[in-house]
Amino acid sequence: MTKKPVITVIGSINMDLVTIASRFPSQGETILGEAFHLVPGGKGANQAVAAARLGAEVHIIGAVGTDAFGTELLRSLEREGVHIDNVKQVTHRGTGIASITISEQDNRIIVVPGANHALRPDDVEQCEKIIASSNVCVLQLEIPLSVVERAVFLAKKHGVRVILNPAPAHPLPQKLIEQVDFLTPNEHEREILFQQVDANAFADKVIVTEGARGVTIRKGGKQMLIPSFRVPVVDTTGAGDTFNGALAVALSKGMSLEDACRFANAAAALSVTKLGAQGGMPTEGEVERFLKENEK
Repeated sequence: MTKKPVITVIGSINMDLVTIASRFPSQGETILGEAFHLVPGGKGANQAVAAARLGAEVHIIGAVGTDAFGTELLRSLEREGVHIDNVKQVTHRGTGIASITISEQDNRIIVVPGANHALRPDDVEQCEKIIASSNVCVLQLEIPLSVVERAVFLAKKHGVRVILNPAPAHPLPQKLIEQVDFLTPNEHEREILFQQVDANAFADKVIVTEGARGVTIRKGGKQMLIPSFRVPVVDTTGAGDTFNGALAVALSKGMSLEDACRFANAAAALSVTKLGAQGGMPTEGEVERFLKENEK
């Protein structure tokens, strides 16, 4: 039996409050929505679920409140096979939420971090053995930057590859950028990320996700577009998280960066065909079948 890749995700765990409408309201306008759903989310949890569905053994390090949302999110992660031993529950902050409006095949999101900002560098220190045993560590920026920096330090100390999804976007210290193996911003996040740092110096580690176009990487000193796939779009929420989880799994299995991005593109494409950040996240078999059906 082939050994499963081991992925550790350090990041946010949120409940998504999803409203579906025929259009986005203008400033100061009230409109009637079409539907409302509560669905598990948070960039960390989403990326963990994406990797688990694709066959990896996944550990998540994060924080939730002791409220009903926190309890349900932990149950949801367990059902997906994600190890939750290192998710702490705090009493002084509520579980993080994301208010999401879906319309016109796109979304607008406001995140309230809540318990996610109760995560501390010491919490990561206690998980050093788990990080050390991983093939890849995946991080985002919905948790304190001090936690991200400590996690990256520990991962590199043990020679573990690091994928940093710099979202929500803000400028990062050059030392942190130097330590990570791959950065996965979208076009907007890329501009913000490199406001204070020379982007050209790190071009080989930047994977820019460009929605329906695909992703751009640097190969042989030149920019290369790896196209996405055409699918019927229901909800784009979580497509980027699916991409990051799938990228971690593919790289753990020894795929080249180009092949890993194509695999992750396929997973992300399948994810937008259903409602919810985690609702459409595919299994490994579904991605492999999809790739065969779309061979050029």
